[in-house]
Amino acid sequence: MSAEKKENIKYDEELDTRGLFCPEPLFEVRNFAETLDIGQCFKVLADDPAAEEDLTRWAKKTDTELVEFVKDGDDLIFYFKKRK
Repeated sequence: MSAEKKENIKYDEELDTRGLFCPEPLFEVRNFAETLDIGQCFKVLADDPAAEEDLTRWAKKTDTELVEFVKDGDDLIFYFKKRK
């Protein structure tokens, strides 16, 4: 995981959960991930400080790869890859 802003990470879909607060970002990501195919990468934008821990824990629990994590000001940017 990184605290630096990265560029050029390729992803198939994007979900913006900014403005939502715990536990809503987690629910949105979980439902969104269910609609994707195995192997697809997706970007999640959040601004709830709890999202960092919640989504990292969710990824481990669901065997979803956390490809990259970036903090950009108040924005938390996650790049995930669906593995199953």
